[in-house]
Amino acid sequence: MGRFILLFLVFGITIYALIDCARKDESEIKTLPKWGWLLVIILIGPQALAIGPIAYLIAGRNRKSGGRKPKRRILPPDDDPDFLRKL
Repeated sequence: MGRFILLFLVFGITIYALIDCARKDESEIKTLPKWGWLLVIILIGPQALAIGPIAYLIAGRNRKSGGRKPKRRILPPDDDPDFLRKL
């Protein structure tokens, strides 16, 4: 039973790190390029008790947002103050 729990945790961490790395922007990943971390996660992940994914989670991710600005919300013309000023 303990082996199944350990196996489940290893594959869970591997899948989480793989999805997290794939969805991040290149500027949000440090130390290696994005493709490098994906290779580390896939090749070293399940074989070595999730050393690759744990290394990515510790050393590869930026914890801060990196000073990114929030996305600007698109306003319809009747709610856009710039558009209404031009009328």
